Amino acid sequence: MASSFKFSSESVSEGHPDKVADYISDSVLDACFTQDPYSRVACETLVKSNMVTLAGEITTSAVFDVNQVVRQAIREIGYNTPKDDDVFHADDVFINNYITRQSPDIAQGVDARAVEGKDTDEQGAGDQGIMFGYACNETEEMMPAAIMFAHRILRKLAELRKSGAVDWLRPDAKSQVAVNYENGVITHIDNVVVSTQHTADVDHATIREFIIEQVIREVLPAELLSAETQYLINPTGKFVVGGPAGDAGLTGRKIIVDTYGGWGRHGGGAFSGKDPSKVDRSAAYFCRWVAKNVVAAGICDICELQVAYAIGYPNPTSIHIETFETLKNGLNEQAVIEAIKQVFSFKPADIVKQLDLLRPIYRESTNYGHFGKPGLPWEQLNKVDALKAALNL
Repeated sequence: MASSFKFSSESVSEGHPDKVADYISDSVLDACFTQDPYSRVACETLVKSNMVTLAGEITTSAVFDVNQVVRQAIREIGYNTPKDDDVFHADDVFINNYITRQSPDIAQGVDARAVEGKDTDEQGAGDQGIMFGYACNETEEMMPAAIMFAHRILRKLAELRKSGAVDWLRPDAKSQVAVNYENGVITHIDNVVVSTQHTADVDHATIREFIIEQVIREVLPAELLSAETQYLINPTGKFVVGGPAGDAGLTGRKIIVDTYGGWGRHGGGAFSGKDPSKVDRSAAYFCRWVAKNVVAAGICDICELQVAYAIGYPNPTSIHIETFETLKNGLNEQAVIEAIKQVFSFKPADIVKQLDLLRPIYRESTNYGHFGKPGLPWEQLNKVDALKAALNL
């Protein structure tokens, strides 16, 4: 990697069309888990104009009004302003439901039971795939700086919008932050891009001053901002039509925003709308938990973990760790892998137990990244001592 470079990451708000879709999908998942912790859920959502379309597979004993769940999710995001303000409104959207039950062929591979052609009676992975987890000591959240800075901007924007402090803000928004590195150390923020939906009666100068002074300067480190930092605020000049009225949204289309902003690798699987039998969600969370504890234990400054699974099979087909030459105490990566395997079980059923995932916690994860937020079980630092003991540290 070059000794001097810039790296950018983006975030999107909860009102962005793709995030509207994610939040609806996770709201349906949580509604199932509220009544039935053994629900199998794969809920996909499409939003466009004044329509919401649900598709996927759900097997559950939970009984609830899906339309009510969808409308409440939209209302919580903020698409409930006067009805002449936006065609996408919680009370008026048309909802099309094409959800069916989970395929029995998939169920027999995932369920903890013996069937012909399956090598084990243990719970298997819900699909094949590769998952990554990442942690570093760059920020207090143990996440890459660029993505966390981008998230902070939009969280602040949402806070100001929902409090009523600014009446011209609307739910759709995007941010992007470029961070400059010299010899692996952050020196400054090179540029910040923010686009926020707004009402038609506010001028661009007002928006620009507000975003820079009351949002960016409030949440980004002052020592990284300078007179040379470039601010690109609503660079098209106008952003009145937004959300599903302006663009279609699909579940799972913001996987880089959801993870490490492009800094850490991604296996390709989306998260929202999936119960934890789907390892592309649960194992990605698990890998983040493992990587974060490895870095917190002082084993290395950077940890990227990859695991792979085969559908219906309980053990990972491979486990790989990359520490980017930051290992300490004379350790090697194979020794770290062995310690990880001693402390953590990577079997899908054990992942669910270790992180207590069969409960309605998923709407908390949907917006502003699935990682780096306190309170989520995969953000715990509760295996640090066990890892140190396994490595005799």
